[in-house]
Amino acid sequence: MNAAISARGLTRRFGAKVAVDHIDLDIPAGRIYGFLGPNGSGKSTTLRMLCGLLTPSEGHAEVFGLSVATEAEAIRRRLGYMPQKFSLWDDLTVEENLTFIGRMYGLGSNLKPRIEAQLQTYWLGDLRAQRAGSMSGGQRQRLALAAATLHSPELLLLDEPTSAVDPQSRRDFWERLFELAEGGATILVSTHYMDEAERCHGLAILAEGRIVTEGTPRDLMQAVNADVLEVEGAESTEAVNALRALPWVHGVTQLGVRLRVLAERGTLDAVEKLHAELRKLGVEARITPTHASLEDVFVVATRAPNGAGNFRHADGAAA
Repeated sequence: MNAAISARGLTRRFGAKVAVDHIDLDIPAGRIYGFLGPNGSGKSTTLRMLCGLLTPSEGHAEVFGLSVATEAEAIRRRLGYMPQKFSLWDDLTVEENLTFIGRMYGLGSNLKPRIEAQLQTYWLGDLRAQRAGSMSGGQRQRLALAAATLHSPELLLLDEPTSAVDPQSRRDFWERLFELAEGGATILVSTHYMDEAERCHGLAILAEGRIVTEGTPRDLMQAVNADVLEVEGAESTEAVNALRALPWVHGVTQLGVRLRVLAERGTLDAVEKLHAELRKLGVEARITPTHASLEDVFVVATRAPNGAGNFRHADGAAA
């Protein structure tokens, strides 16, 4: 499968700070690829370099074979970019915003039919005369996506596009992304939501400007180098802190009355050791092994100092 995006050693510095640190990427055409990572991990900076808004400090990247450093204008004509913050004009109506964007892309005689198609596709027909500043979060999101795809781009870059909308709007949004991908578009999306990351065909987890692991969500869940244990009946703060203090525990997450414990893979008698620690506090708990979730993957991958070392290759070796 041909790569829509290819990068080698892509780096961006802001003064002494390294925001993106020598990352490599190969993203196939016609797929949805996700960036997952904490704030400050380099997701937005990478997207801005790929769409030509920032020049790399080192390394190189190509989009459809075009250099982001020297052919950014040609790339921009073939991509749509939806930034984290709503970037259209609040005092213009829906139709006026789309008209302005379409003229920027030089759609000419195709402009009116494209606007009508977008109004129908994104359920904006009844809102065409409404000013963008008076729309709800979900409506503004639909308008932003309609604008980003007005010129039928081959590549769509989305920077945390659903951070301010309700769950139903998020589901509707992702249904449309899959339709675009089926139509041949390549989509690169950054997200904080685990359920959205799990929808991606491929996924990279970033931390401190580096890709610490990547693969399909299923492969990442299978490759995480940790045992996952669910603990019921030990939800007190004292118990949680005691388990977090154990040197072979990667993390403890509380889910209602359950605790989800990530233990170093292969820890001898991990269940009994957890029982023994809890009994010191007078707690008798039920502990059962379970499968890793994508959130578990995220915790292990972004855990200092060596998230990449917490994943195994297909041959069983640490990554």
